[in-house]
Amino acid sequence: MDSLEKQLGYTFKNKQLLIEALTHKSYKQPYDNERLEFLGDAVLDLIVGEYLYKNFPTSDEGKLSKIRASLVNENGFNKLANVLGLGEHIFLSNAEENNEGRTKPSLLSNAFEALMGAIYLEAGLHKVQEIMISLLEENYEEISLDSLFRDYKTTLQELTQARFSETPEYRLVGSSGPDHKKEFEVAVIIEGKEYARALGKSKKAAQQEAAFTAIEILQKEHV
Repeated sequence: MDSLEKQLGYTFKNKQLLIEALTHKSYKQPYDNERLEFLGDAVLDLIVGEYLYKNFPTSDEGKLSKIRASLVNENGFNKLANVLGLGEHIFLSNAEENNEGRTKPSLLSNAFEALMGAIYLEAGLHKVQEIMISLLEENYEEISLDSLFRDYKTTLQELTQARFSETPEYRLVGSSGPDHKKEFEVAVIIEGKEYARALGKSKKAAQQEAAFTAIEILQKEHV
């Protein structure tokens, strides 16, 4: 645990609290990190919200909400969990370990939230704020709507409605791999024509990748 505490810049007085934050429910103990995850989620929502409120004085509520949503989510917390090397420290069952649990974004994201919840309980809001803001500023080159909130499906829809008065269709054309590691292939159809295909670990991820490629193609066509 010493290396994790060093990465955090915080040493737990109550080591059991740290252990609980790192214990996945598969480990079959009388405790797990789900309650701390619930708490951490609320704390991080507040901290990031206040940070954005202070740093983006001219942004309206809609923009602030979108930027926060792009930071306070599974992808954002998974990124920070990997910075801390959290996967090495989580207590998992052998089955979950064999199922690549130490690299699962959902599991790492939950553990990160639980860890922040544990620090909040022991040291208060200010300490979590200090750690979280430091992690954000060190690991994001820029925090802005343009750099963070890249919803390619929305962008493509706006583009196709303006150009063709039509909404793109996303068609699942295939999936492969075992249940725990499925990969989906999605095609994006505009005016009956397939513009792009993409693979993703979820249907949503594949749709976003396909939308991104279709945007590039449409922009080149329009030049």
